[in-house]
Amino acid sequence: MQLHISPSLRHVTVLPGQGVREYIKVKVASRRVSCRMLIYSLLFFTFLLRFVFVLTAVDTIDGESKCSTLGCLGKKLGPRLLGRRLEPKVPDVMYQILDKPMSKDELQGRLDNIPQTLEDFMAEIKESKPDAKTFALKLREMVSLMEQRTRTAKIQEYLYRHVASSSIPKQLHCLALRLANEHSTNAAARLQLPSAELVPSLVDNSYFHFVLATDNVLAASVVAKSLVRNALRPQKIILHIITDRKTYFPMQAWFSLHSLSPAIIEVKALHHFDWFTKGKVPVLEAMEKDQKVRSQFRGGSSAIVANETEKPNIIASKLQALSPKYNSVMNHIRIHLPELFPSLKKVVFLDDDIVIQTDLSPLWDIDMNGKVNGAVETCRGDDKFVMSKRLKSYLNFSHPLIAENFHPNECAWAYGMNIFDLEAWRKTNISLTYHHWLEQNVKSDLSLWQLGTLPPGLIAFHGHVHIIDPFWHMLGLGYQENTSFVDAETAGVIHFNGRAKPWLEIAFPHLRPLWTKYINFSDKFIKSCHIRAS
Repeated sequence: MQLHISPSLRHVTVLPGQGVREYIKVKVASRRVSCRMLIYSLLFFTFLLRFVFVLTAVDTIDGESKCSTLGCLGKKLGPRLLGRRLEPKVPDVMYQILDKPMSKDELQGRLDNIPQTLEDFMAEIKESKPDAKTFALKLREMVSLMEQRTRTAKIQEYLYRHVASSSIPKQLHCLALRLANEHSTNAAARLQLPSAELVPSLVDNSYFHFVLATDNVLAASVVAKSLVRNALRPQKIILHIITDRKTYFPMQAWFSLHSLSPAIIEVKALHHFDWFTKGKVPVLEAMEKDQKVRSQFRGGSSAIVANETEKPNIIASKLQALSPKYNSVMNHIRIHLPELFPSLKKVVFLDDDIVIQTDLSPLWDIDMNGKVNGAVETCRGDDKFVMSKRLKSYLNFSHPLIAENFHPNECAWAYGMNIFDLEAWRKTNISLTYHHWLEQNVKSDLSLWQLGTLPPGLIAFHGHVHIIDPFWHMLGLGYQENTSFVDAETAGVIHFNGRAKPWLEIAFPHLRPLWTKYINFSDKFIKSCHIRAS
Protein backbone atom coordinates (compact mmCIF):
# COMPACT_ATOMS: atom_id res chain seq x y z
CA MET A 1 0.00 0.00 0.00
CA GLN A 2 1.34 3.46 -0.94
CA LEU A 3 0.39 6.85 0.40
CA HIS A 4 0.65 10.05 -1.69
CA ILE A 5 -0.06 13.49 -0.37
CA SER A 6 -0.35 16.39 -2.85
CA PRO A 7 2.01 19.38 -2.42
CA SER A 8 -0.92 21.55 -1.52
CA LEU A 9 -1.95 19.05 1.16
CA ARG A 10 -5.45 19.10 -0.34
CA HIS A 11 -5.47 15.52 -1.72
CA VAL A 12 -4.47 12.17 -0.17
CA THR A 13 -4.14 9.16 -2.53
CA VAL A 14 -4.05 5.53 -1.25
CA LEU A 15 -2.67 2.86 -3.66
CA PRO A 16 -3.46 -0.78 -2.70
CA GLY A 17 -0.75 -3.41 -3.20
CA GLN A 18 -2.75 -5.25 -5.95
CA GLY A 19 -2.27 -2.42 -8.35
CA VAL A 20 -5.85 -1.17 -8.38
CA ARG A 21 -5.74 2.56 -7.90
CA GLU A 22 -8.28 4.13 -5.65
CA TYR A 23 -8.39 7.80 -4.93
CA ILE A 24 -9.45 9.14 -1.66
CA LYS A 25 -9.56 12.84 -2.13
CA VAL A 26 -9.68 14.96 0.86
CA LYS A 27 -10.23 18.63 0.50
CA VAL A 28 -8.46 20.56 3.15
CA ALA A 29 -9.42 24.10 3.93
CA SER A 30 -6.60 26.59 3.72
CA ARG A 31 -7.14 28.00 7.12
CA ARG A 32 -8.46 25.14 9.15
CA VAL A 33 -7.89 21.37 9.41
CA SER A 34 -10.83 19.06 8.80
CA CYS A 35 -11.55 15.85 10.70
CA ARG A 36 -10.59 13.83 7.64
CA MET A 37 -7.21 15.48 7.50
CA LEU A 38 -6.62 14.65 11.16
CA ILE A 39 -7.47 10.98 10.57
CA TYR A 40 -5.13 10.63 7.61
CA SER A 41 -2.37 12.42 9.46
CA LEU A 42 -2.64 9.81 12.16
CA LEU A 43 -2.40 7.10 9.50
CA PHE A 44 0.81 8.69 8.23
CA PHE A 45 2.43 8.69 11.63
CA THR A 46 1.37 5.05 12.14
CA PHE A 47 3.30 4.07 9.02
CA LEU A 48 6.27 6.07 10.30
CA LEU A 49 6.25 4.25 13.61
CA ARG A 50 6.18 0.90 11.79
CA PHE A 51 9.30 1.94 9.93
CA VAL A 52 11.03 2.74 13.23
CA PHE A 53 10.16 -0.64 14.73
CA VAL A 54 11.44 -2.51 11.65
CA LEU A 55 14.82 -0.83 12.17
CA THR A 56 14.65 -1.80 15.83
CA ALA A 57 14.23 -5.48 15.00
CA VAL A 58 17.07 -5.46 12.46
CA ASP A 59 19.54 -3.67 14.73
CA THR A 60 21.83 -6.06 16.70
CA ILE A 61 22.54 -6.07 20.42
CA ASP A 62 26.21 -5.20 20.76
CA GLY A 63 26.43 -4.69 24.53
CA GLU A 64 27.66 -1.11 24.21
CA SER A 65 26.23 1.63 26.34
CA LYS A 66 26.18 4.18 23.49
CA CYS A 67 23.82 3.95 20.53
CA SER A 68 23.53 6.40 17.63
CA THR A 69 21.73 4.51 14.83
CA LEU A 70 18.15 5.13 13.89
CA GLY A 71 17.41 1.57 14.86
CA CYS A 72 18.73 2.20 18.38
CA LEU A 73 16.64 5.33 18.51
CA GLY A 74 13.62 3.16 17.68
CA LYS A 75 14.57 0.76 20.43
CA LYS A 76 14.73 3.56 22.94
CA LEU A 77 11.74 5.59 21.86
CA GLY A 78 9.40 2.95 20.43
CA PRO A 79 8.57 1.12 23.66
CA ARG A 80 8.27 4.38 25.56
CA LEU A 81 5.82 5.78 23.06
CA LEU A 82 3.69 2.66 23.45
CA GLY A 83 4.09 2.52 27.24
CA ARG A 84 6.11 -0.72 27.14
CA ARG A 85 9.56 -1.84 28.30
CA LEU A 86 11.78 -4.30 26.45
CA GLU A 87 13.08 -7.27 28.43
CA PRO A 88 16.89 -7.09 28.82
CA LYS A 89 18.89 -9.77 26.99
CA VAL A 90 22.17 -11.24 28.27
CA PRO A 91 24.86 -10.54 25.67
CA ASP A 92 26.29 -13.66 24.00
CA VAL A 93 29.81 -12.62 24.96
CA MET A 94 28.93 -13.34 28.63
CA TYR A 95 27.90 -16.90 27.80
CA GLN A 96 31.11 -17.44 25.86
CA ILE A 97 33.30 -16.30 28.75
CA LEU A 98 31.39 -18.07 31.52
CA ASP A 99 31.51 -21.34 29.56
CA LYS A 100 35.33 -21.40 29.78
CA PRO A 101 36.50 -22.81 33.14
CA MET A 102 39.46 -21.31 34.96
CA SER A 103 42.35 -23.49 36.06
CA LYS A 104 43.80 -23.45 39.55
CA ASP A 105 47.01 -21.87 38.23
CA GLU A 106 45.08 -19.05 36.57
CA LEU A 107 43.32 -18.31 39.84
CA GLN A 108 46.53 -18.36 41.85
CA GLY A 109 48.01 -15.61 39.70
CA ARG A 110 45.02 -13.31 40.25
CA LEU A 111 44.09 -13.91 43.88
CA ASP A 112 44.94 -10.34 44.91
CA ASN A 113 42.62 -8.88 42.27
CA ILE A 114 39.59 -11.12 42.83
CA PRO A 115 36.80 -9.80 45.09
CA GLN A 116 36.45 -11.96 48.18
CA THR A 117 32.78 -11.22 48.86
CA LEU A 118 29.67 -10.30 46.89
CA GLU A 119 29.72 -6.89 48.56
CA ASP A 120 33.25 -6.24 47.27
CA PHE A 121 32.26 -7.44 43.81
CA MET A 122 29.23 -5.11 43.59
CA ALA A 123 31.25 -2.13 44.86
CA GLU A 124 33.89 -2.70 42.19
CA ILE A 125 31.28 -3.07 39.44
CA LYS A 126 29.45 0.12 40.45
CA GLU A 127 32.72 2.05 40.51
CA SER A 128 34.20 0.85 37.21
CA LYS A 129 30.93 0.40 35.23
CA PRO A 130 32.49 -2.24 32.95
CA ASP A 131 31.13 -3.50 29.62
CA ALA A 132 29.56 -6.96 29.37
CA LYS A 133 32.82 -8.77 28.60
CA THR A 134 34.71 -7.31 31.57
CA PHE A 135 31.75 -7.98 33.84
CA ALA A 136 31.69 -11.64 32.77
CA LEU A 137 35.44 -12.04 33.32
CA LYS A 138 35.27 -10.68 36.86
CA LEU A 139 32.19 -12.75 37.68
CA ARG A 140 33.90 -15.92 36.43
CA GLU A 141 36.96 -15.23 38.55
CA MET A 142 34.99 -14.73 41.75
CA VAL A 143 32.68 -17.74 41.22
CA SER A 144 35.63 -20.00 40.33
CA LEU A 145 37.47 -18.95 43.49
CA MET A 146 34.41 -19.58 45.67
CA GLU A 147 33.83 -22.95 43.99
CA GLN A 148 37.42 -24.02 44.59
CA ARG A 149 37.30 -23.02 48.26
CA THR A 150 33.95 -24.78 48.75
CA ARG A 151 35.32 -27.97 47.20
CA THR A 152 38.39 -27.87 49.45
CA ALA A 153 36.27 -27.31 52.57
CA LYS A 154 33.89 -30.13 51.62
CA ILE A 155 36.73 -32.59 51.06
CA GLN A 156 38.33 -31.62 54.37
CA GLU A 157 35.01 -32.23 56.12
CA TYR A 158 34.76 -35.70 54.54
CA LEU A 159 38.34 -36.49 55.55
CA TYR A 160 37.87 -35.40 59.18
CA ARG A 161 34.63 -37.35 59.49
CA HIS A 162 36.29 -40.40 57.96
CA VAL A 163 39.14 -40.23 60.47
CA ALA A 164 36.78 -39.65 63.40
CA SER A 165 34.39 -42.47 62.46
CA SER A 166 37.04 -45.02 61.48
CA SER A 167 39.30 -44.66 64.48
CA ILE A 168 38.68 -46.58 67.69
CA PRO A 169 38.31 -44.07 70.54
CA LYS A 170 40.96 -44.61 73.19
CA GLN A 171 38.21 -45.02 75.79
CA LEU A 172 36.79 -48.06 73.97
CA HIS A 173 40.27 -49.47 73.45
CA CYS A 174 40.94 -49.00 77.16
CA LEU A 175 37.69 -50.76 78.07
CA ALA A 176 38.53 -53.79 75.93
CA LEU A 177 42.02 -54.06 77.43
CA ARG A 178 40.82 -53.78 81.04
CA LEU A 179 38.11 -56.38 80.48
CA ALA A 180 40.59 -58.73 78.82
CA ASN A 181 42.86 -58.35 81.81
CA GLU A 182 39.92 -58.98 84.15
CA HIS A 183 39.08 -62.12 82.18
CA SER A 184 42.56 -63.50 82.74
CA THR A 185 42.73 -62.70 86.47
CA ASN A 186 39.15 -63.04 87.74
CA ALA A 187 37.26 -66.33 87.57
CA ALA A 188 33.97 -64.45 87.90
CA ALA A 189 34.71 -62.84 84.52
CA ARG A 190 35.01 -66.23 82.86
CA LEU A 191 31.54 -67.61 83.48
CA GLN A 192 29.93 -69.82 80.90
CA LEU A 193 27.29 -67.75 79.13
CA PRO A 194 24.65 -68.96 79.56
CA SER A 195 24.98 -71.36 82.44
CA ALA A 196 24.73 -75.09 81.71
CA GLU A 197 21.11 -75.45 82.90
CA LEU A 198 19.99 -72.69 80.50
CA VAL A 199 21.72 -74.03 77.40
CA PRO A 200 18.62 -75.98 76.16
CA SER A 201 16.68 -72.71 75.99
CA LEU A 202 19.06 -71.48 73.25
CA VAL A 203 17.20 -73.66 70.73
CA ASP A 204 13.74 -73.30 72.29
CA ASN A 205 11.47 -71.48 69.87
CA SER A 206 9.03 -70.46 72.62
CA TYR A 207 11.55 -67.75 73.60
CA PHE A 208 12.10 -64.43 71.84
CA HIS A 209 15.49 -64.79 70.14
CA PHE A 210 17.55 -61.72 69.26
CA VAL A 211 20.90 -61.72 67.46
CA LEU A 212 23.58 -59.04 67.76
CA ALA A 213 26.88 -59.20 65.81
CA THR A 214 29.49 -56.74 67.06
CA ASP A 215 33.07 -56.25 68.23
CA ASN A 216 32.14 -53.17 70.33
CA VAL A 217 31.65 -54.08 74.00
CA LEU A 218 30.18 -50.73 75.06
CA ALA A 219 27.70 -50.68 72.17
CA ALA A 220 26.67 -54.26 72.91
CA SER A 221 26.04 -53.36 76.55
CA VAL A 222 23.66 -50.55 75.55
CA VAL A 223 21.73 -52.73 73.09
CA ALA A 224 21.40 -55.53 75.66
CA LYS A 225 20.45 -53.28 78.57
CA SER A 226 17.87 -51.31 76.57
CA LEU A 227 16.38 -54.55 75.24
CA VAL A 228 15.96 -56.14 78.67
CA ARG A 229 14.96 -53.00 80.58
CA ASN A 230 12.07 -52.27 78.20
CA ALA A 231 10.85 -55.87 77.88
CA LEU A 232 7.53 -56.74 79.52
CA ARG A 233 8.67 -60.38 79.88
CA PRO A 234 12.45 -60.26 80.25
CA GLN A 235 12.51 -63.90 81.33
CA LYS A 236 11.51 -64.82 77.76
CA ILE A 237 14.36 -62.83 76.17
CA ILE A 238 17.43 -64.56 74.72
CA LEU A 239 20.15 -62.39 73.20
CA HIS A 240 22.73 -64.20 71.07
CA ILE A 241 25.86 -62.03 70.84
CA ILE A 242 28.27 -62.96 68.03
CA THR A 243 31.72 -61.43 68.13
CA ASP A 244 35.21 -62.02 66.73
CA ARG A 245 38.15 -63.83 68.29
CA LYS A 246 39.91 -60.73 69.67
CA THR A 247 36.77 -59.34 71.36
CA TYR A 248 35.46 -62.61 72.76
CA PHE A 249 37.24 -62.43 76.16
CA PRO A 250 36.34 -58.76 76.86
CA MET A 251 32.74 -59.42 75.79
CA GLN A 252 32.48 -62.51 77.99
CA ALA A 253 34.00 -60.64 80.92
CA TRP A 254 31.54 -57.74 80.63
CA PHE A 255 28.39 -59.89 80.55
CA SER A 256 29.74 -62.24 83.22
CA LEU A 257 30.20 -59.30 85.59
CA HIS A 258 27.07 -57.39 84.50
CA SER A 259 24.21 -59.86 84.66
CA LEU A 260 20.92 -59.03 82.92
CA SER A 261 18.96 -61.84 84.60
CA PRO A 262 16.27 -63.06 84.12
CA ALA A 263 17.11 -62.51 80.44
CA ILE A 264 19.51 -65.03 78.93
CA ILE A 265 22.69 -63.78 77.27
CA GLU A 266 24.83 -65.98 75.03
CA VAL A 267 28.29 -64.77 74.00
CA LYS A 268 29.89 -66.69 71.18
CA ALA A 269 32.81 -66.04 68.85
CA LEU A 270 32.58 -66.96 65.18
CA HIS A 271 35.20 -69.68 65.53
CA HIS A 272 32.89 -71.40 68.03
CA PHE A 273 30.32 -72.16 65.31
CA ASP A 274 30.78 -75.58 63.72
CA TRP A 275 29.40 -74.35 60.41
CA PHE A 276 31.93 -71.53 60.31
CA THR A 277 34.94 -73.78 60.80
CA LYS A 278 33.99 -76.34 58.17
CA GLY A 279 34.83 -76.03 54.49
CA LYS A 280 34.44 -72.96 52.29
CA VAL A 281 32.73 -70.03 54.03
CA PRO A 282 31.06 -67.51 51.67
CA VAL A 283 31.21 -64.73 54.24
CA LEU A 284 35.01 -64.91 54.20
CA GLU A 285 34.95 -64.67 50.42
CA ALA A 286 32.85 -61.52 50.79
CA MET A 287 35.51 -60.08 53.05
CA GLU A 288 38.16 -60.83 50.44
CA LYS A 289 36.10 -58.97 47.85
CA ASP A 290 35.86 -55.98 50.16
CA GLN A 291 39.61 -56.16 50.59
CA LYS A 292 39.96 -55.89 46.81
CA VAL A 293 37.83 -52.75 46.95
CA ARG A 294 40.10 -51.22 49.55
CA SER A 295 43.27 -52.19 47.70
CA GLN A 296 42.23 -50.06 44.72
CA PHE A 297 42.72 -46.89 46.73
CA ARG A 298 46.44 -47.13 47.31
CA GLY A 299 48.05 -44.37 49.26
CA GLY A 300 45.19 -44.23 51.73
CA SER A 301 43.08 -41.20 52.52
CA SER A 302 45.88 -38.72 51.75
CA ALA A 303 46.15 -39.92 48.16
CA ILE A 304 42.37 -39.84 47.74
CA VAL A 305 41.89 -36.25 48.88
CA ALA A 306 44.91 -35.10 46.86
CA ASN A 307 43.07 -35.88 43.63
CA GLU A 308 42.03 -32.50 42.22
CA THR A 309 39.97 -33.78 39.31
CA GLU A 310 37.31 -35.86 41.07
CA LYS A 311 34.11 -34.47 42.56
CA PRO A 312 33.73 -34.33 46.36
CA ASN A 313 31.01 -37.00 46.42
CA ILE A 314 33.30 -39.44 44.57
CA ILE A 315 36.08 -38.72 47.05
CA ALA A 316 33.62 -39.29 49.92
CA SER A 317 32.71 -42.71 48.47
CA LYS A 318 36.37 -43.70 48.21
CA LEU A 319 37.03 -42.60 51.77
CA GLN A 320 34.04 -44.64 52.85
CA ALA A 321 35.61 -47.68 51.16
CA LEU A 322 38.55 -47.39 53.55
CA SER A 323 36.30 -47.74 56.60
CA PRO A 324 37.21 -50.87 58.61
CA LYS A 325 33.57 -51.92 58.82
CA TYR A 326 33.62 -52.85 55.13
CA ASN A 327 36.32 -55.41 55.84
CA SER A 328 34.70 -56.77 59.00
CA VAL A 329 33.08 -60.18 59.13
CA MET A 330 30.47 -58.62 61.44
CA ASN A 331 29.18 -56.65 58.46
CA HIS A 332 28.34 -59.75 56.41
CA ILE A 333 27.37 -62.33 59.00
CA ARG A 334 23.63 -61.69 58.89
CA ILE A 335 23.34 -63.26 55.44
CA HIS A 336 24.23 -66.64 57.04
CA LEU A 337 21.75 -66.63 59.92
CA PRO A 338 19.97 -69.86 58.80
CA GLU A 339 23.30 -71.74 58.95
CA LEU A 340 24.39 -70.17 62.24
CA PHE A 341 21.08 -70.98 63.98
CA PRO A 342 19.76 -74.13 62.29
CA SER A 343 17.25 -74.94 65.06
CA LEU A 344 15.57 -71.53 65.30
CA LYS A 345 12.45 -70.55 63.35
CA LYS A 346 12.45 -66.77 63.80
CA VAL A 347 14.97 -64.20 65.08
CA VAL A 348 15.23 -60.42 65.27
CA PHE A 349 18.61 -59.17 64.10
CA LEU A 350 19.91 -55.98 65.77
CA ASP A 351 22.72 -53.63 64.76
CA ASP A 352 25.04 -52.41 67.51
CA ASP A 353 24.23 -48.72 66.91
CA ILE A 354 20.57 -48.95 67.95
CA VAL A 355 18.70 -48.27 71.19
CA ILE A 356 15.52 -50.17 72.07
CA GLN A 357 12.87 -48.05 73.78
CA THR A 358 9.86 -50.38 73.94
CA ASP A 359 8.92 -54.01 74.38
CA LEU A 360 9.76 -55.91 71.17
CA SER A 361 7.79 -59.09 71.87
CA PRO A 362 4.89 -57.94 69.59
CA LEU A 363 7.24 -58.43 66.65
CA TRP A 364 6.66 -62.18 67.00
CA ASP A 365 2.92 -61.64 66.45
CA ILE A 366 3.42 -60.02 63.03
CA ASP A 367 2.16 -62.21 60.18
CA MET A 368 4.97 -62.17 57.61
CA ASN A 369 2.71 -63.64 54.89
CA GLY A 370 5.41 -66.06 53.84
CA LYS A 371 8.06 -63.36 53.49
CA VAL A 372 11.55 -63.72 54.92
CA ASN A 373 12.57 -60.23 56.02
CA GLY A 374 10.39 -57.91 58.11
CA ALA A 375 11.75 -54.38 57.64
CA VAL A 376 10.80 -50.71 57.64
CA GLU A 377 10.72 -49.16 54.17
CA THR A 378 12.61 -45.93 53.65
CA CYS A 379 10.75 -44.13 50.86
CA ARG A 380 7.82 -42.70 52.83
CA GLY A 381 7.68 -40.58 55.96
CA ASP A 382 7.65 -37.10 57.40
CA ASP A 383 11.45 -36.79 57.31
CA LYS A 384 12.11 -36.38 53.58
CA PHE A 385 15.87 -36.37 54.08
CA VAL A 386 15.96 -39.80 55.71
CA MET A 387 12.80 -41.43 54.35
CA SER A 388 13.35 -40.78 50.65
CA LYS A 389 15.42 -43.80 49.67
CA ARG A 390 14.52 -45.92 46.67
CA LEU A 391 16.51 -48.54 44.80
CA LYS A 392 17.99 -45.83 42.61
CA SER A 393 19.52 -44.33 45.77
CA TYR A 394 21.77 -47.39 46.14
CA LEU A 395 21.97 -49.21 42.80
CA ASN A 396 23.52 -47.97 39.55
CA PHE A 397 20.69 -48.05 37.01
CA SER A 398 22.96 -46.87 34.20
CA HIS A 399 24.40 -50.41 34.26
CA PRO A 400 22.36 -52.86 32.14
CA LEU A 401 22.54 -55.65 34.76
CA ILE A 402 20.72 -53.46 37.25
CA ALA A 403 18.36 -51.77 34.78
CA GLU A 404 17.18 -55.10 33.37
CA ASN A 405 16.33 -56.66 36.73
CA PHE A 406 15.02 -53.89 38.99
CA HIS A 407 12.87 -50.75 38.97
CA PRO A 408 14.59 -47.52 40.08
CA ASN A 409 11.57 -46.12 41.95
CA GLU A 410 10.90 -49.21 44.00
CA CYS A 411 11.04 -48.57 47.74
CA ALA A 412 14.18 -49.43 49.66
CA TRP A 413 14.17 -50.78 53.20
CA ALA A 414 16.56 -50.63 56.13
CA TYR A 415 18.94 -52.89 57.99
CA GLY A 416 19.30 -52.33 61.73
CA MET A 417 16.22 -53.99 63.21
CA ASN A 418 14.91 -56.83 61.05
CA ILE A 419 12.61 -59.79 61.69
CA PHE A 420 13.91 -62.87 59.87
CA ASP A 421 11.68 -65.89 59.32
CA LEU A 422 14.42 -68.52 59.14
CA GLU A 423 12.01 -71.31 58.11
CA ALA A 424 10.90 -69.34 55.07
CA TRP A 425 14.51 -68.28 54.37
CA ARG A 426 15.70 -71.90 54.18
CA LYS A 427 13.26 -72.51 51.32
CA THR A 428 14.87 -69.78 49.18
CA ASN A 429 18.23 -69.13 47.53
CA ILE A 430 18.71 -65.72 49.18
CA SER A 431 22.23 -66.39 50.46
CA LEU A 432 23.39 -67.73 47.07
CA THR A 433 21.84 -64.73 45.33
CA TYR A 434 23.70 -62.40 47.68
CA HIS A 435 27.09 -63.89 46.87
CA HIS A 436 26.29 -64.18 43.15
CA TRP A 437 25.70 -60.44 42.95
CA LEU A 438 28.85 -59.72 44.96
CA GLU A 439 30.78 -61.60 42.27
CA GLN A 440 28.97 -59.71 39.51
CA ASN A 441 29.91 -56.42 41.17
CA VAL A 442 33.59 -57.40 41.21
CA LYS A 443 33.41 -58.47 37.54
CA SER A 444 31.76 -55.13 36.72
CA ASP A 445 34.64 -53.22 38.32
CA LEU A 446 32.49 -52.34 41.37
CA SER A 447 30.06 -50.36 39.24
CA LEU A 448 26.74 -51.94 40.29
CA TRP A 449 26.18 -50.15 43.60
CA GLN A 450 27.57 -48.03 46.39
CA LEU A 451 29.80 -49.77 48.90
CA GLY A 452 28.23 -51.55 51.83
CA THR A 453 26.10 -54.60 52.59
CA LEU A 454 22.69 -52.98 52.11
CA PRO A 455 22.78 -52.80 48.26
CA PRO A 456 23.45 -56.55 47.79
CA GLY A 457 20.93 -57.14 50.59
CA LEU A 458 18.31 -55.16 48.67
CA ILE A 459 18.96 -57.43 45.70
CA ALA A 460 19.13 -60.73 47.58
CA PHE A 461 15.92 -60.10 49.56
CA HIS A 462 14.09 -58.62 46.56
CA GLY A 463 10.55 -59.97 46.64
CA HIS A 464 11.03 -61.45 50.13
CA VAL A 465 10.41 -58.34 52.28
CA HIS A 466 7.39 -57.73 54.49
CA ILE A 467 6.99 -54.04 55.37
CA ILE A 468 6.43 -53.29 59.06
CA ASP A 469 5.27 -50.14 60.86
CA PRO A 470 7.95 -47.38 60.95
CA PHE A 471 7.38 -47.07 64.70
CA TRP A 472 9.64 -50.09 65.08
CA HIS A 473 12.67 -48.47 63.48
CA MET A 474 13.57 -44.75 63.33
CA LEU A 475 16.61 -44.10 61.14
CA GLY A 476 19.15 -41.40 60.50
CA LEU A 477 20.26 -40.32 63.98
CA GLY A 478 23.90 -40.71 62.99
CA TYR A 479 24.06 -38.63 59.83
CA GLN A 480 21.68 -35.73 60.26
CA GLU A 481 20.55 -33.72 63.25
CA ASN A 482 17.09 -32.73 62.01
CA THR A 483 15.41 -35.35 64.20
CA SER A 484 14.26 -33.80 67.44
CA PHE A 485 14.77 -35.41 70.84
CA VAL A 486 10.99 -35.55 71.39
CA ASP A 487 10.36 -37.36 68.09
CA ALA A 488 13.20 -39.82 68.67
CA GLU A 489 11.96 -40.56 72.19
CA THR A 490 8.60 -41.78 70.85
CA ALA A 491 10.05 -44.40 68.48
CA GLY A 492 10.24 -48.07 69.42
CA VAL A 493 13.82 -48.45 68.16
CA ILE A 494 16.18 -45.62 67.21
CA HIS A 495 19.12 -46.19 64.89
CA PHE A 496 22.29 -44.10 64.90
CA ASN A 497 23.17 -45.16 61.36
CA GLY A 498 25.75 -42.86 59.82
CA ARG A 499 29.16 -41.56 60.85
CA ALA A 500 28.08 -39.77 64.04
CA LYS A 501 27.90 -42.84 66.27
CA PRO A 502 26.79 -42.13 69.85
CA TRP A 503 30.10 -43.40 71.30
CA LEU A 504 32.10 -40.89 69.21
CA GLU A 505 32.79 -37.24 69.96
CA ILE A 506 31.13 -36.26 66.65
CA ALA A 507 27.76 -37.57 67.88
CA PHE A 508 24.92 -35.04 67.87
CA PRO A 509 24.73 -33.67 71.46
CA HIS A 510 20.94 -33.43 71.66
CA LEU A 511 20.46 -37.08 70.59
CA ARG A 512 23.35 -38.72 72.46
CA PRO A 513 21.50 -38.80 75.85
CA LEU A 514 19.08 -41.34 74.36
CA TRP A 515 22.04 -43.71 74.18
CA THR A 516 24.04 -42.73 77.28
CA LYS A 517 21.04 -43.23 79.59
CA TYR A 518 21.76 -46.97 79.44
CA ILE A 519 25.37 -46.60 80.65
CA ASN A 520 26.25 -46.67 84.34
CA PHE A 521 29.00 -44.05 84.54
CA SER A 522 29.81 -45.05 88.12
CA ASP A 523 30.88 -48.53 86.96
CA LYS A 524 34.55 -49.11 87.78
CA PHE A 525 35.49 -50.09 84.21
CA ILE A 526 33.64 -47.12 82.74
CA LYS A 527 35.20 -44.69 85.22
CA SER A 528 38.73 -46.04 84.85
CA CYS A 529 38.57 -45.55 81.07
CA HIS A 530 37.20 -41.99 81.42
CA ILE A 531 34.02 -42.73 79.49
CA ARG A 532 31.70 -39.80 80.12
CA ALA A 533 28.18 -38.78 79.21
CA SER A 534 29.35 -35.82 77.14
